[in-house]
Amino acid sequence: MKKSLMALGSLLMLGGVASAQKVAFEEYDLDNGLHVILHQDKSAPVIVTSVMYHVGSKDENPERTGFAHFFEHLLFEGTENIARGEWFKIVTANGGNNNANTSDDRTYYYEVFPSNNLELAIWMESERLMHPVINQIGVDTQNEVVKEEKRLRVDNQPYGNLLAEVKRNLFTVHPYRWATIGSMDHLDAATLEEFQAFNKKFYIPNNAVLVIAGDLDIAQTKEWVNKYFSAIPKSTPITRQHFEEAPITKTIHATYEDPNIQLPMAIAAYRTPSMKTREARVLDMISAILSGGKSSRMYKRIVDEEKMALQMGAFNYSQEDYGAYIIYGIPMQGHTSEELIAEADKEIVKLQTELISEKEMQKLKNQFESQYVNSNASVEGVAENLATYYLLYGDVNLINTENGIYQSITREEIRDVAKKYLNPNQRLILDYVPAKDKAQN
Repeated sequence: MKKSLMALGSLLMLGGVASAQKVAFEEYDLDNGLHVILHQDKSAPVIVTSVMYHVGSKDENPERTGFAHFFEHLLFEGTENIARGEWFKIVTANGGNNNANTSDDRTYYYEVFPSNNLELAIWMESERLMHPVINQIGVDTQNEVVKEEKRLRVDNQPYGNLLAEVKRNLFTVHPYRWATIGSMDHLDAATLEEFQAFNKKFYIPNNAVLVIAGDLDIAQTKEWVNKYFSAIPKSTPITRQHFEEAPITKTIHATYEDPNIQLPMAIAAYRTPSMKTREARVLDMISAILSGGKSSRMYKRIVDEEKMALQMGAFNYSQEDYGAYIIYGIPMQGHTSEELIAEADKEIVKLQTELISEKEMQKLKNQFESQYVNSNASVEGVAENLATYYLLYGDVNLINTENGIYQSITREEIRDVAKKYLNPNQRLILDYVPAKDKAQN
């Protein structure tokens, strides 16, 4: 009886969730090229105001890497009308919080406020875009902040250079080959004029999307957007260079010594297609089959049953131009990285030669539907999804339709995509090992 009640409750809850998943939005352009997306959600008195700029580490000069991430910090320094050091104080004093993050493809800034502070949030983001103060004291201050972040999150973090080393070896001509955080030597060598030029080129209205989501009045919000953003002049459109990698036809072998680890890590990485492709979504599903939880194929057999690894995982690192499919594992004592790669290969061969069961396919689709629901469960998630689907995918309505793409993927596609992209001659084998002096201690 208790189980029946729980099941009924779950069905009712899922029914409510499903009916709430249609995300309504309105989008339009200002004359200066700024794209605006508005989403009304009256369920809580909260508002999210965000701006996503189409600039990431892939847009940098190879001799000046780290600029996009640096600007994630620098554009909090202040504006002509917000004194240096006052940005966070204003946000906190008005009951809000804010943050920013950078990828290889874009930079995202956002504020979360009680809805009665919407005009303040819109004004602040317009100030960041229209009147940023980029001076030497701000550059010097944030240079130290970024260096400390790199020390904390990369240099002194176990396995902290994993992704950077994968990218460095997997890409030869594309700017994905360097780490998002960039080179501290490049930042040290950069002049103030170079930072100012980077801002002038990329942080412009016609290279951005403004998303406002939450407890808002559409008409009033449009008035404020026009009041604070329309006066910002349109700038020179950005011409982006297209980089095409030659296919990998022979296994790439590389080694990296990490002074922060005592156990090696086995890594196999494959170059994969753009996040915008259907194949990238199939690879997401393959990741879930191989390592999505303790019942997944690699974890259950290699970690749980065979006890050959402390940890095994696989994930599809999707990006705008290319992706990287990464398999990793930490061998148990008495086993080697080579053994783990061989065991992972067995699971891939199964996917390439045998269709997964109908039951496993349904479980997979349920997992992705749950992820879809969760990604739009908060106004913050909706705001970022709207910005991402517009800026990187070119289709805002994917916020409502992408789950349908996942649900339409077939067992045959999973087999065929595994056969197309996950072959030994198409990959990097990275021997990620303790530094020699560490290993000797």
